[in-house]
Amino acid sequence: MRGSGDVFDPYEGMNRRIHGLNRGLDRVAFRPASKGYVSIVPEPMVQSFSDFADNLSMPKNMVNALLQGNPKLFGQALARFLINTTVGFAGLADPATEFGLPDAQTDFGETLHVWGAQEGAYIELPVFGPSTERDAAGILVDFFLNPIGYAKNNPAHNITAYAEIVQKMGDRGRFSDTVDSILYESEDSYAQARVIYLQNRRFELAGTDGDAYVDPYDDSYPDDNYEDPYAE
Repeated sequence: MRGSGDVFDPYEGMNRRIHGLNRGLDRVAFRPASKGYVSIVPEPMVQSFSDFADNLSMPKNMVNALLQGNPKLFGQALARFLINTTVGFAGLADPATEFGLPDAQTDFGETLHVWGAQEGAYIELPVFGPSTERDAAGILVDFFLNPIGYAKNNPAHNITAYAEIVQKMGDRGRFSDTVDSILYESEDSYAQARVIYLQNRRFELAGTDGDAYVDPYDDSYPDDNYEDPYAE
């Protein structure tokens, strides 16, 4: 596994063009829609919709936990799903957290990591944004991995996709200042988004055994020491 400061970006030219496209889509569509969403919808409802999306992801997390050979994570995801689906009004509330159950988020990109797949090159995906070759493959598989998508009595077609879009709108609206500072105020928004994504993802996968994590939003973060290996 690469260190927290290593960057492998052989597709930088293409990635930067996609980054420009994503910035344009964010500026004209996603940013104003998300800010309007959080300004109109009360915060408790925004949080409820986010909790609902998290709960819908639990069956997918259970499948990934089994594929990772992690029975503890499977049990946590199952318990959260059962509690929040019943006591939590179909997942619109999160009593599982109040009961002390830890978060149980995972994905097929992490499953590939557990299986020994290498991170691969950094890539920026249209709409989805920063990723790696391994995580991009994981995103594709996760689309088909959630058992809820195959349920005959599904209340709405592609409900998990709709819920995730609403969740991301809520996140974009609530953290608008931070995202705006990266996309529109940094000297090189592409390089900034790249290093933040890679550091956070590697920390998430490595846990306490990984490289020391540097919070890019901490005032002590040494921006001046970051060197873009592709800069002339």
